[in-house]
Amino acid sequence: MRILVTGAAGQVGSETLGRATDHVVIGTSHHELNITSAEAVADALADHAPEFVVNAAAYTAVDRAEQEPEVAFAVNRDGAANVARACASRRIPLLHLSTDYVFSGDGDGRLDEADPTGPVNVYGRSKLDGEEAIRELLTDHVILRTSWVFGAAGRNFVKTVLRLAGERDELQIVADQTGCPTWAGDIADTIWLLVERFARHGTLPWGTYHYCGTPPVTWHAFAEAIVERARAAGPFEAPRIVPITTEGYPTPARRPIYSVLSCAKLETTFGIHPPPWNRGLDEVVRALSDG
Repeated sequence: MRILVTGAAGQVGSETLGRATDHVVIGTSHHELNITSAEAVADALADHAPEFVVNAAAYTAVDRAEQEPEVAFAVNRDGAANVARACASRRIPLLHLSTDYVFSGDGDGRLDEADPTGPVNVYGRSKLDGEEAIRELLTDHVILRTSWVFGAAGRNFVKTVLRLAGERDELQIVADQTGCPTWAGDIADTIWLLVERFARHGTLPWGTYHYCGTPPVTWHAFAEAIVERARAAGPFEAPRIVPITTEGYPTPARRPIYSVLSCAKLETTFGIHPPPWNRGLDEVVRALSDG
């Protein structure tokens, strides 16, 4: 098959390209394909003639989105709609990446796909609007919600902690927000499992699914694991990791307090079982250390 991957320079997009199989895979970065342009998206699908599209393009600067909501919605809502509309016109299935931030995070139980959404920040609202646009425009789609994504490419919590650890003796990290770190490489593997299933059967059980690493942790516990892995990877002067509350670290955008996704639907439907995130953390820390 011919497969088009948008957002190919990002965390998940780059890992997806790096795991390309025998299929013909075309990756486009933001500079090569700006999904906010409906004409550009339509032209890209006409030029590349893909049989499957993976939309990994997104605006992910959660705090900055509060200051520039129009940009976040242009990419995450309107861009998603542009891709879905172009796919619908050519009868091409779409796999689209979304986020746990479509939920409010006010509860204390695992969130499944049928639970009510209620984003508490601009980023989450823009991603939810993108989901709804895809559902309206295109039947043959998979929306894959994931959480706390990290990898060797792009900006993420792992890279931020490692950078700050080299600059400070103490890091204060929020300890009352809980979620599931997810390695971009594991997401890419899951994308390819779904693509391969489509290649074999010509269809998929379309709809929305959750995928995230295990087990759930707080940002503070995740930071401790990052520092521990860095220490094991080589000479590293580990800072103190001090737990603080959300109130002790105000940010422009609110975050869900508890956004642990249930992956039961994905496991039951596809037999895909998300692995522990620590394997991916080892890979990323090693790659960053070697780099």
